[in-house]
Amino acid sequence: MKTAKVAIGLDLTRKKASAWQCPNDIKRRFPSADFLSDNRVIFNIKGNHYRLVVKAAYQAGILRIEWVGTHAEYSKKTF
Repeated sequence: MKTAKVAIGLDLTRKKASAWQCPNDIKRRFPSADFLSDNRVIFNIKGNHYRLVVKAAYQAGILRIEWVGTHAEYSKKTF
């Protein structure tokens, strides 16, 4: 699990440093990102072993973490 924590931590650092005004800004930086309703974004982490779900408040420049887990756990979730 230590590897996952490091990968997620590094990934969050890159995401936090970005200034995104719209979903296209995210998609340009992270082409594998997927988008759900209500401004939620799904990021693949560590070669798609983990998933990070955030809610984007584009005008405020905030990403709020809603869920982090393995790909298998994500497959069982409903958002």
